[in-house]
Amino acid sequence: MTDTLKLLAKRRSAPPPTMKGPGPTRDEIARLLELAARVPDHGKLAPWRFIVFDGEGRDRAGALCAEVFQTQNPEAGEERLAAERGRFSRAPTVIAVVSRAAPHVKIPLWEQEMSAGAVCMALTVAAVAMGFRTAWLTEWIAYDRTFLSRLGLEDHEKIAGFIHIGRVDGEIEDRVRPDVAALTRWF
Repeated sequence: MTDTLKLLAKRRSAPPPTMKGPGPTRDEIARLLELAARVPDHGKLAPWRFIVFDGEGRDRAGALCAEVFQTQNPEAGEERLAAERGRFSRAPTVIAVVSRAAPHVKIPLWEQEMSAGAVCMALTVAAVAMGFRTAWLTEWIAYDRTFLSRLGLEDHEKIAGFIHIGRVDGEIEDRVRPDVAALTRWF
């Protein structure tokens, strides 16, 4: 089995609260983004972009989460607001993959959106290959237009995923995987 196949066979999501530092350096993040950008991209549109939450940027993003959440949920208690403030601090680095898919005369929207999903997967695999663990999450913040607008997303942009990157001690228990044979039809 090749190293690539071994890597794909061992890839598992790690719960962000179990992640610790050190996270990737700026140079490693730059390399991860270069690798993630090598996905299929019909029309060479680059229908995605990145937002990196690292260092104090994680705290600023968490404060924004808590502010938006409290505005929409004035009854929220301090425990929930604290959780929102810590949302981006659960891992040493969080990278948002923003889908910039837009109507195009030749390239279907769906293909552009799938390219953003491929970026998320390539980013997770590249990070694992560098020795990190990852989790690809969305949660409510990926769908809240107020939060997204305050984060700087345009009206047509969406979050394809927040990729949490860090290190964990030991192995991660695998989850039950689907029965691929039951999901496969030969034609």
